[in-house]
Amino acid sequence: MSDLIRLLPDSVANQIAAGEVIQRPASAVKELLENAVDAGATQIRLQVKDAGKILIQVFDNGSGMSETDARMCFERHATSKIREANDLFSIRTLGFRGEALASIAAIAQVELKTRKVDEEVGTSIIIEGSKVKSQEPVACQQGTTFSIKNLFYNVPARRYFLKSDTVEFRHILEEFQRVALVHPDIEFSLFNNDKPVFQLTKGNLRQRIVHLFGSQINEKLLPVEAKTELVSVIGYIGKPETARKTRGEQYFFANGRFIRHPYLHHAVEQAFEELIPDSAIPSYFLYIEVDPSTIDINIHPTKTEVNFQNGQLLYASIRTSVKHALGMFSLSPTLDFDTEPTFDFVAPKGYEPKEPQITLNPDYNPFRKPQNFLKANAGMTPDRTGWEKMYDGIAHQQAATPVAGSNQDFQLIPGLQQEQEQNLIPESKVYEANKLFQVQNRFIVANVKSGLMIVDQQKAYERIIFERISSNAEGQAITRQRVLFPQSIQLSAVDAAILTEITEDLDSLGFEISSMGGGTFVINTLPSNMPSHEIIDFIDGLLEDFKKNRSDSADDQRIKLARIIAGNMAVKAGKTLKPEEMQQLIDELFACQVPDVAPDGSKVLKIIQVHEIDKLIR
Repeated sequence: MSDLIRLLPDSVANQIAAGEVIQRPASAVKELLENAVDAGATQIRLQVKDAGKILIQVFDNGSGMSETDARMCFERHATSKIREANDLFSIRTLGFRGEALASIAAIAQVELKTRKVDEEVGTSIIIEGSKVKSQEPVACQQGTTFSIKNLFYNVPARRYFLKSDTVEFRHILEEFQRVALVHPDIEFSLFNNDKPVFQLTKGNLRQRIVHLFGSQINEKLLPVEAKTELVSVIGYIGKPETARKTRGEQYFFANGRFIRHPYLHHAVEQAFEELIPDSAIPSYFLYIEVDPSTIDINIHPTKTEVNFQNGQLLYASIRTSVKHALGMFSLSPTLDFDTEPTFDFVAPKGYEPKEPQITLNPDYNPFRKPQNFLKANAGMTPDRTGWEKMYDGIAHQQAATPVAGSNQDFQLIPGLQQEQEQNLIPESKVYEANKLFQVQNRFIVANVKSGLMIVDQQKAYERIIFERISSNAEGQAITRQRVLFPQSIQLSAVDAAILTEITEDLDSLGFEISSMGGGTFVINTLPSNMPSHEIIDFIDGLLEDFKKNRSDSADDQRIKLARIIAGNMAVKAGKTLKPEEMQQLIDELFACQVPDVAPDGSKVLKIIQVHEIDKLIR
């Protein structure tokens, strides 16, 4: 019997390893940017085409590489960062595994140009699928330039599973922002299809945050600073009133490295407890410094997941420092009668302030009636003629208005009457309209022939709204309302990319949203039944839900958007409904095509048969 186990060829092994490190174009961007930072660059430029699928280029003015290093950097586990296992517990650089460039070279066409500052000639290397095609001297600038072309060209299955250009570029934006936020002392620029997206100059941390997320965030930031012998926490948090439903401005950095850590995120949420709604997410940019020996960053190929030796201490430090920042900047309203608000005033040259003079009338008597007023109104009597006209038609209107709770007030809509006449609705679902009542402001109970019908009011609203906007998306007439005062919303680059992607679908659902550039959007038109004052919260919720439930199919995406919109627009559980509101809800529900199933597939209503009720009370 022949042996079954064999060593894989290096090219195949590299492609398998690449699948762990390079999952999409953004993964390659992350590795190249981090290498540029580790090289001591002060200027880094990133250029991508077709969301990195066709081209990713990173230029830096760092230390560059020698001819030997340029060739060795593409070998697996070749690194300048560590020499022995103990070095893993004192890592200060971003890259150290020696897998990134080897993984990229295994699944792309790579060109490297690099030159050290003390050398006159640089080195050019071209590699395709781990095979070196050429290596020769070249005249180039100091530093390193990586050009990655046709990512996954030799792994078509991986390329097939890449998302749309908009989605892939959004991931590139996220990686770019994460690296740029840690290094405000480095100039970064990003170009997408030769168009500038970011051109960041050197500055402090606050300036870098403002440049990345827009000038409107400047007044929302509160500084955080807490230092002990074991841990240092500095950075900024957003004011409670700026917390939004959508994620995107939540950043943790440990020893200069972006990390994801739900445990520490919970510490921030606890600090904001009772200051923001349960559904809101606070913004924060927090930088943690600990002894490298107390943190393990070698638990995941992407290095975004870490373990802390003193996790509980770190949790307490973050929670305390955030609460202290919230308290220090007087978020609760206070009154101080000993101080007056100041204002900036620059006196002209030669100006001498004079004490204001107050003129008093010694003969003034506040209890004396003005003589002019008495003369002007002398002999005037009120005109009471024609008062009866104010009440013309009132009696007729009262006679025509049905009394709440009467049978006249609970007529079924024509469509529902017709469906009942045609027996389209089961007999057990024909309810007695004058016997509706609400339970715990969540359920509507109606008496039907076979027992009791219980309707979840929120899910009923969702079904009604979903079918209404779905029919609009299928080409039926759209009822819109133009906003009297168009509202604007400022989004981060990532959220702006998402909203741009779905603008056309939103238009088919009744929204008219215009991009003003720089992440600013103006809402001009809404579906007719959406309150205009809720639009900003709605957009935040829409973006957050869309991130979780995105679909590549245009039709599926439109349906999912309709589902998300219905969930956001529906009247939530806990609202007290008047009898006529309950009646209208039930009528519209049974006019739907699928009245008993919510858009998410759950049940809208349940009928409890009489014999079931009988069992419950025996």
